[in-house]
Amino acid sequence: MDEFNKTSNNAPEPEMLDMTPSEDIENISGLSKKGYQLLKENNIDEAITCFSRILSVDEHNNYALVGMGDAARKNHSYREAIGFYQRCLTTHPQNNYALFGLADCYKALNLFPKVIEIWEQYLLYDDRNITILTRVADAYRKVRDFKHSREIYLKVLEMDENNAYAIIGLGHLHYDFKEYREALSYWEKMINLNAENVDIRVLTSIGNCHRKLKTFSSGISYFEKALQRDKNNFYALFGLADCYRGMKQPERTLMYWNRILEQDPQNKVILTRAGDAYRNLNNYPKATEYYERALNIEYDTYAVLGLAMVAKAQSKFDETSESLIKLIQQDSRNYRFYLELADCKVKKGERKKAVEILEDFQKLGIRSNAVADFLEQIKS
Repeated sequence: MDEFNKTSNNAPEPEMLDMTPSEDIENISGLSKKGYQLLKENNIDEAITCFSRILSVDEHNNYALVGMGDAARKNHSYREAIGFYQRCLTTHPQNNYALFGLADCYKALNLFPKVIEIWEQYLLYDDRNITILTRVADAYRKVRDFKHSREIYLKVLEMDENNAYAIIGLGHLHYDFKEYREALSYWEKMINLNAENVDIRVLTSIGNCHRKLKTFSSGISYFEKALQRDKNNFYALFGLADCYRGMKQPERTLMYWNRILEQDPQNKVILTRAGDAYRNLNNYPKATEYYERALNIEYDTYAVLGLAMVAKAQSKFDETSESLIKLIQQDSRNYRFYLELADCKVKKGERKKAVEILEDFQKLGIRSNAVADFLEQIKS
């Protein structure tokens, strides 16, 4: 279902049909049609007036109950809408429009088990409906039930081998479970099916798989294709910046971080990433500026770490150590803080303290190859 917009409560009263309980079905039908036309025009208050007049004559009228539910849903009053849909289903249990509306309300409220319950109820009457099957699979994906979600998507593909919703859904499912190569295979199938007009989100999704697989150079072309469609697409800009970051090309990384910041100068995550790029280029004044801009928006652990790394690069080991100790106090399980602190101690010739720092981390019971390797290196 589409997302809806709330309209003004100051809408004029509609021209109404005079009705009494004895009016015939034709007048009720005409008023129902008028109500749904008003909904299409987003005249929600007027539509509600129409449906209310019908319900004053026929309290179980399924068209009016669904109409009232649709009006409430358009106003984002999902729980109110649920009440109307449920009233309809009490007397008309197989009303598809009420079922669709009810499921969409639960989806909007993130109550995916309820969504699954509704669609499985529907499938008792029609277990070959591809639209509903993909919705059920989507709902199972949202509750991270990999097995049932995959089974239903594959059932759809047995019925329609090129069904885009099922193929894309399988891509998202495998991606969510960090099976990036499998996700790639489905999204690449979408490219093969519709190379010229493939959805831009498929392009960025393929690029993101390559980011996760660290095959950065392969991801770049997909993000670039996405930018050809939308030059300001955040996901494409972020993807390109992160790919060049993975390829250790900070100059190119900066180009894309700064393009994002042109659109969103208050994005502290991007400010911190840009600070990292400037630091890797040994431009410490600019790196400091970006980290401080991030911290002026809101406290950010990585901006604080970035400033500590700038101090460390300038051989200000005591200042760096002080910052890292505070970070460890806030997050004692982040191995990188211990590594950097131990490295400061090594650079000051305090190898015994460096060993103690790394051993303190290991006492937490967290395995880190980087910590183990550095500890062995110091001891040897």
